[in-house]
Amino acid sequence: MATCRGMDVSAYQGTQNWAAHKSDGIVFAFAKASEGQHSRDAKFAGHITGIAKAGLVPGAYHFAWPNQDVAQEAANYIGAVKAYAKKGFTHWLDLERYADGRNYSGRSAAQIKAWATAWIAAVRAAFPGQRVGIYTSGDDLAAGRVPDGVPLWYPAYPWGAAPYSKAEAAARPQPSGRAPLIWQFTSQPVDRSIAYLSEAGLRAWAAGDTSEEDDMPQYVNLGLAKPYKLKPGAWDSIEFTKEWSDETGDHATNGSVWARGPARFTGSVSLYLTGLPAGAVVQARMSEYEGDNHHADHPIHEIIGTAGGTFAVLPLTKRLAKGRGMRVRLLNQSDAPVTVSTSVLTVLVWKEG
Repeated sequence: MATCRGMDVSAYQGTQNWAAHKSDGIVFAFAKASEGQHSRDAKFAGHITGIAKAGLVPGAYHFAWPNQDVAQEAANYIGAVKAYAKKGFTHWLDLERYADGRNYSGRSAAQIKAWATAWIAAVRAAFPGQRVGIYTSGDDLAAGRVPDGVPLWYPAYPWGAAPYSKAEAAARPQPSGRAPLIWQFTSQPVDRSIAYLSEAGLRAWAAGDTSEEDDMPQYVNLGLAKPYKLKPGAWDSIEFTKEWSDETGDHATNGSVWARGPARFTGSVSLYLTGLPAGAVVQARMSEYEGDNHHADHPIHEIIGTAGGTFAVLPLTKRLAKGRGMRVRLLNQSDAPVTVSTSVLTVLVWKEG
């Protein structure tokens, strides 16, 4: 899976040599802008100016106090970043609980989720066409505090201090079944993250919600609401029953089609299978449909079973003609049913014609 490297900073970090960071392979960098109703990060202007000057994909984040007025918090953030939020700028709500819970005090999970939804809507309205995502923990996701359909920047530190190469070699996290766009994998020696897009893909995504004349992609992120059984001996389309983002509107509820032509797309689908014997094979392929009629198949990828569960990532890149819909189909060639425990599809789609 294609990835690219990034980092984030706040007032706790000193002046950075952003040109050197870029030379070392950093592609994106985010800086804390604000917190609560009134606080601004003292080093934000210096950080974000350096990030932009170095040509990195820039972004800013706001640390949330969901027990305060959401309109005032959104206004605080908007005021802090508006001078810097040019095309390609990304915005992030940092939704995490202080250790003593003071910023969540008196609020239920549903109230926090509604608050976050309102903050995101206000920032989207202030910066039309720009990307707005959320930085939040596995605990917040599990507790139901996080809106659906929002790009996810996810912090989880399995190793302590770690190089980028270790995260790039690891499986993509799936907290509460969600696939993060960005994984912050360590805070040592600095906050380091990887994005699950190539540099070109991230820059295209950051360029914002699209118009056809700008030729910018739309983001689709689908998954499974629960595992399902794949019977042996017949091709079967994956029905994506979980929808985090469908900017194209091409995915019907619980549907198999995730892109419709005329369009081109690039991305991947990850699969975690259990019950597939070591050495046994599940085949996977993209297939084109016109309505419910099967029209064409694309090359087969073989997924070979391993002990303890089988993980695979399949690339998805193709141009799709008008009237066609694309699906991912699987063929279980073992002798017994296999469980598709998770499947996460992430693609960028360029509409044509």
